[in-house]
Amino acid sequence: MTAHPAPATLLTQPLPHPLPENDNSRLFLLSVRRLGAHGLGDAHIANHFITAFGPGFRRPLILMRVMMSELAATACTPITIAPCCCRRMTASEATLVEIMRRLDHQPMVAHALLADLLGNRRVDGVLATMALVGSAFADAGRWIR
Repeated sequence: MTAHPAPATLLTQPLPHPLPENDNSRLFLLSVRRLGAHGLGDAHIANHFITAFGPGFRRPLILMRVMMSELAATACTPITIAPCCCRRMTASEATLVEIMRRLDHQPMVAHALLADLLGNRRVDGVLATMALVGSAFADAGRWIR
């Protein structure tokens, strides 16, 4: 039998991962947090995308919304997200950022990470959407690294 920490202990432990150093990765993380916590129609993240991407903001924003919807529909385990103001990342958030970093050059590793995160081996659709998000960022000169 595995002992689980008491809820009070979970609240007092620091989050395990620092924020990404790359601005584009931080924008990706912020959008995951905002859309996950406030819903797919969050106007705050839309404003961030308008500022970051200019007139071409719609493609990355819509793809982020689709990605978050597919993550929620496919996940068989909880994906923990921190509040937007947190200066560190949860393990789930760090995994999502790592998947985005590995999609181009290590797609099988990205697939395995996503399958483990979601607790589901059928993640090809979500992974394809994540690749489209990465492409939308890269096409605007905002590579997620």
